[in-house]
Amino acid sequence: MEERLAVIAIGGNSLIADKQHQSIPDQYRAVEDTCVHIADMIEQGWTVAIGHGNGPQVGFVLRRSEIAFKVEGLHEVPLDFCGADTQGATGYALQQALYNEFLKRGIDKAVATVVTQVEVDRHDPAFQNPTKPIGTFMDADEAKSRREKDGWDVVEDAGRGWRRVVPSPLPMRVVEEPAVKNLMSAGMCVITVGGGGIPVVADESGKLKGIAAVIDKDYATSLLGNALNAELLIISTAVEKVALNFGKPDQQSLDTITLAEAKQYLAEGKHFAKGSMAPKIQACIWFLERGGKKAIITDPPNISRALRGETGTAIVA
Repeated sequence: MEERLAVIAIGGNSLIADKQHQSIPDQYRAVEDTCVHIADMIEQGWTVAIGHGNGPQVGFVLRRSEIAFKVEGLHEVPLDFCGADTQGATGYALQQALYNEFLKRGIDKAVATVVTQVEVDRHDPAFQNPTKPIGTFMDADEAKSRREKDGWDVVEDAGRGWRRVVPSPLPMRVVEEPAVKNLMSAGMCVITVGGGGIPVVADESGKLKGIAAVIDKDYATSLLGNALNAELLIISTAVEKVALNFGKPDQQSLDTITLAEAKQYLAEGKHFAKGSMAPKIQACIWFLERGGKKAIITDPPNISRALRGETGTAIVA
């Protein structure tokens, strides 16, 4: 069977089912369910690179860090190291679940996680307008202290308190791309660009340094897909299909649309929520514009059916 190359971005719902199931065992069970569907893809002849979200997981690491700092005076964990921590932990869960699923099915394929840095432009406009809230709520005095002492950007959040905000710059380069390529050329399933990758910037000499920022995981997975010359991008999310006028009486589910139609719907600015579906559509558009052949948006249980054209939303060049 001819192997084809796909990249898949796993949404947060694939790791945390709901607020009542956030423990590590709960997350692992959710990962196991998702890995069944990824194994289905691999049985159909796909070679797969997997990106994943990490927003809630980074939040947990930050919260533990904040509590330990306030209670015991233990050093705090910088945001880039929080990202690295969660790449390792989530990668471990995914690769173990995939290993066990492959074992059950008799699939001879190794799985590896690559802790992945993603370079961003230090002059990206996002650095002048940080909007991504992270960490816990603070009162006004603590927020002022953090701003003056640590240089944090802080904003008041709808009367609930103050929060730190960080920029969300666009990904430019997956630093570990050569390693991912080599592993996939050897036939391995690779987990990479977790949480959109650890954001880094390069100085004049090319040396890298981690920064406090958040990269959209769909954008990073799209970029990786093009770097790997993948033909397919799958964005796994909470809904079976993309819809126009979502949640309204005239909601219209989309089956297959063209790149031109996707760009038109996105430009109209009324169909897709800015913090959820809009960046997924944008990631698909960029993937196709840069040479990808097809993008699919669906939920984890329907990945196999979407590959057969039975459900999901497909965007084609």
